[in-house]
Amino acid sequence: MSAAVEQAGRGSRLSAYALLTFAVLLWAGNWIVGRAVHESFPPAALNFWRWTAAVLILVPFALPGMFARRALLVRHWRYLALLGLSGITLFQTGVYVGLRSTPAVNAVLLNASFPLSMVLVSWAMTGERASMRQVGGMLVSALGVIVIMSGGEIDNLRRLEFHVGDLWILAALPFWAVYSVLLKRRPPEFGGVELVFLTGVAALVTLLPLYAVETALLPPPVWSGTTLAAIAYIAVGPSVLAFVCWNRGVALVGPNIAGLFVHLMPAFGTLLAVLFLGERFLLSHGIGIAVILAGVMLVTATKR
Repeated sequence: MSAAVEQAGRGSRLSAYALLTFAVLLWAGNWIVGRAVHESFPPAALNFWRWTAAVLILVPFALPGMFARRALLVRHWRYLALLGLSGITLFQTGVYVGLRSTPAVNAVLLNASFPLSMVLVSWAMTGERASMRQVGGMLVSALGVIVIMSGGEIDNLRRLEFHVGDLWILAALPFWAVYSVLLKRRPPEFGGVELVFLTGVAALVTLLPLYAVETALLPPPVWSGTTLAAIAYIAVGPSVLAFVCWNRGVALVGPNIAGLFVHLMPAFGTLLAVLFLGERFLLSHGIGIAVILAGVMLVTATKR
């Protein structure tokens, strides 16, 4: 019996790691797309239309059971509002604001600080402390991020230019940590698709004031085939699919371990650039990816 329980636990961990990895892969593309369309779409507008499309996609899957369980919505509306406000309105709008003035390479490098934000926020909100393995894995994978972003040359880091957008992204990262920690209090009555749908609806409500202010201050979005394709991608991939995968993964292994998987983003960003942008794959890329994977495996490997 104990062997069967252990095998089931190992299987659930492996599925969680796969879900978290897939979510980060999709989000790596989101940062690239967000930077690519920053001149055509103001940040709040991009976030608003992204989630409008995502919510519409989820309507036929999530809405049928909502009316029968409307009492649950009344009971948990504050929780859903906090999820939407932290994980979508504040975090993603802050990232898109930052991407207007900082290169994608800076944005990806700043993600190296996210696992630390996750550990600190988790400790502040729940009292959960990171283990020595988690801290060690975080430091090892952060070293891999630095190897990739520097091309193996420390002088390249010295030549990086920092922008106001970097501060926006750093300020936004703790809000994603808050969202991830809140997932531990997820009501069991809500399925994965339903939770993403309700979080998206709540986020649209809190996004409206930002969108209204932005409309009065900045030029309107430029709609074209390119921007429509960008909205379609970030609605289906980084919004619907990635959020369902991330929510489930965090529920299985907790926010501290899940946060470490964000270090895979520069590795995925490098591979996507090689595949779709024709960039060269360098030795430093391979070394950096190997070091990142070593850090992740340090934390996720099952103890004998």
